[in-house]
Parts: sequence; C-alpha cells; structure tokens
Amino acid sequence: MSLPFATGIHHVTLITRRVQDNVDFYVGFLGLHLVKRTGGFEDAEQLHLFYGNAEAEPGTLVTFLVWEEGAPGRVGNGQVSEIAFSVPQNAIGEWMTRAITQRVPVEGPLHEFGETVLRLKDPDGIIVKLVGNGPAAPAGEDGSADLAVQRLRAVTILTETPEETSAFIQRFGYRPGPVSGAMQRMLSETDAVDIRDATGYVPGVPGTGTADHVAFRAADVADVRAAEAELSKRNSSPTNFHDRKYFSSLYVREPGGTLIELATDGPGFALDEAPGHLGETLFVPPGDEARAEDLKVLLPQFSAPGAPRMPRRDLPFVHRFFVPDEPSNETIVLLHGSGGNEADLMPLAHRIAPQAMLLGVRGRAAEEGVPRWFRRFSSTRFDQEDIRAEAEAFAAFVEGAVSGYRLDAERLVFLGLSNGANFLAALMALHPGLVRRAILLRPMLVLDDAPRADLAGSSVLMVSGRQDLAAPSARRLEAWLQENHASLESHFIDTGHGLSDEDGPLAQAWLQGAGRR
Repeated sequence: MSLPFATGIHHVTLITRRVQDNVDFYVGFLGLHLVKRTGGFEDAEQLHLFYGNAEAEPGTLVTFLVWEEGAPGRVGNGQVSEIAFSVPQNAIGEWMTRAITQRVPVEGPLHEFGETVLRLKDPDGIIVKLVGNGPAAPAGEDGSADLAVQRLRAVTILTETPEETSAFIQRFGYRPGPVSGAMQRMLSETDAVDIRDATGYVPGVPGTGTADHVAFRAADVADVRAAEAELSKRNSSPTNFHDRKYFSSLYVREPGGTLIELATDGPGFALDEAPGHLGETLFVPPGDEARAEDLKVLLPQFSAPGAPRMPRRDLPFVHRFFVPDEPSNETIVLLHGSGGNEADLMPLAHRIAPQAMLLGVRGRAAEEGVPRWFRRFSSTRFDQEDIRAEAEAFAAFVEGAVSGYRLDAERLVFLGLSNGANFLAALMALHPGLVRRAILLRPMLVLDDAPRADLAGSSVLMVSGRQDLAAPSARRLEAWLQENHASLESHFIDTGHGLSDEDGPLAQAWLQGAGRR
C-alpha cells in the first residue's frame, strides 16, 4: 500500500568530476536554470549544484555533487543508470540537430514505451534521455519549436531483485505500468521509474559519472516521519532523517541497493534567495558559517555559459585556479602535503595574499591511495629517481602554465607544506631559477646528495616546528640554502608538523617584505 504523500520524483543527485563542463552542459546545452549552489550538507568542502526550472519546482530538479577531478565510478546494479527529461513532442528533431551541432554524443531517435527518445551523454558519460512526450510547443518567428526541457520524465534503476525493487517503489505512490523486455515501468501521477532486471551484471561503484540517489516527493515533514515509521515496521534498511534547509528528507535503500531519498516540497529554494535570482549566491550549510570565507575559496569556481572564464589547459598535473574578484598579477602556486589535494592550501594562501591568483596543483605519486609528490621507501628514505623524474615533469608544468594561462613569471610565489615543501626544495636544487620565491612550511631535505646550485636570486621563507620530528633535517635544508646563497628567512616555532596560527602571519609579513623582491 502506498504511503500518504505526493507522488513523483523530487530530484536526482549525481556526481561530476568537472564543474565547468557540468554547468556548460546542463545550463548551456540543456537550458536548465542553476537554482542553488551550496557547500555539501554532508561535507561542506564539496560543492553541490542544483538545476531545474526557473521556479526550482520539485520534479524538475537534477543536482550534482562536485568531485573535481575525482575518480570515475562504475554504473551497475544498485544504482540509477539513466535519467530522462520531458521535452515538447515536436522538438525532438531540433534537439537532435542541436546535439550534433554541439558535438554532444547522441543516439536515436528511438522508441521506448511508445515515446520518442534521444539518448545523450553528458561530459561525465551519464546517459541523459530527452523524451518527446511534452505538450507541443508553438513555433517561433523563425519556424522552430521551443526546445525547453520541461521536467524529469523518468529514471532507470538497475537491480538484481527486480520484483522486490518494484514492490518497494510502489510504497512511494507508483503503480505497475507496461513491461518492455527486461524493463518494468512504474508510473506515478507525473513520471516513471523504469526497473531494469540486470541479474548477473556488475555491481555499481560510487564515483564521478554515477548517480548518488533518486528522491521522491513528500508533502511535508509529517509525511516523511510517517514513511520513516512505516519503513521501520517493515524491517527495511536503516533510515536517516535530515534537515536539508530547503527540504527535509529521509534516506533508505531499496532491496536492490539503490539509495532512495524522500524529500518534502517545502520550504523550497526561495528561502534565502529571491525568485528570479536563484542560484546567484554560494551558500554554506548551517553550522559552517564561521568558515564561510574559507569555503568560498576552497570550493571550485565556474563561469556561466558565455561569461568570461579562465581557460583550461591540458598540463601534466591536475590543477585548479582560484581568481579573486579583483586579482593582482601575482600568482601563488600551491603544493599540498601528503594526503592533501590541489585546493587544501587555498584558504591559507588567500588570507596571506587576498588579491593573488591561486594555482593549486596535485601531486602525481600515490601512497595508500593518497596523493604525494614523490615515492618514498620509508619515513626517512625517498625514491631519488622518482624525485628527479617528477621535478622534470613539474618544471614542464610550470612552463606550460605560465604560457597557457599568461601568468607573469616574475610574480610567481611557490608555497608548499610538508611533502610539498620538500618537493619545492628539491626543485630548487635540480632546476635552479625555476622557483625564485618560496614559502616552505615544515620542510626537510629529501635529496640524498643535494647538488650545488646558484640560488643567489632566490628568496625563501622556512617555517619549521620545534616539536616536529623532521626538525633536524630542516636544519640541514637551512644550511644547504645558505651555502647556495639563497636569501633565507627561517623560523622555528613552538609547534609540531601541522599548520599553526603563526604560519599565516609569518608568510604574509615575509611576502610583503623580502618576498616582494
């Protein structure tokens, strides 16, 4: 028996690896509206974008968690494998022309459940279907039909337990519809869920290019609580209730493993932005207001289709730019510590130099699945060949970044933490002249036989921790820099290996003084 709340899809949430490509496709190509941008409610350091119609109505919404340059997932059992939008029935031909013209992968027209369908792929490879079942649109002055995407038409779920999955979906106001091959269509008042029997297929693996969940509509919190009580009595999977500010929701897994959310229609996305201005402001989740400014720097930037943007260059290291509202011609190149990523140091660097552009770079070596700048054999023994090879690649990256992004090579500052600082020091030894201004936080000397290098034109700030186990090696690096005529300012502060409140002020003061030369 169905539970007593409004039927139909509220939204679908997926995962993307490149935010700019995602915005260009869903806003620029499909014509959806960006109706909300927030830090993730589970992880405020993850950007979450919401697209829909201009009013952000439930049933039109598709949302994306941004895992910038994240690992691809695998579509399989226990996941939503396809999403579909309704478009005017007389617009399919123009959509096909539009896809071909803009080089969007397209297949069709096909016929599914008596409807005309185009199958597209978004930049992450997610299958997006356009279904010509909407009301016919009047032709414009040039004779073409209005292409507007109208609402979500359907999602497809892959499952090895199709009967159990279908029965579970019925709880949310769906009824059995037609069957086509291995597909059972479930119908609500407004849309469909297609249950595909994928017995023997691979299980889904979370990651970019996959769906996280599908959400169904609930009228209000009382209906969500009623569903929670009903599902608990029926021994379903564990349920989790959440206040997502713009709606309240409940998560549960259906028998085949797909994550299902129940989401209320209200209070809606106009709660903190006026109608007509939805999606213009980046919001942080409740409880993260104290670090709102850091999050705005940490989360990836993007431009609206047609707006000016930083070009993207194909370079040998994953990287990300942050450009402040009124940038100077100074760029700080950021090298994270072990286990970090290209964005980790952006908040610190922005506090040090608010008008500087920030170029965060991700190390290519990996240890137990986390990024590093070079391989190591132990905590004190490092792969010397790998250091040299990665230094050669990084030198090429810097040259490509300066040329491709038109950076002022004389206004580059390099800032590294721990493993990133160690790599920067090795770069100065192996490629003298590449790094002329460097901030090294918790560094050590990792080259077994650091060569002589002419560093007479280089300025370096070292900040080491007295309680850091790497402090003795930091002293050796300090001596090597001085022997090679670098202009060195070195501080040993009362801390361990992690960042402290003293690092920012020391770096800012150095950058305004010796670091300007």
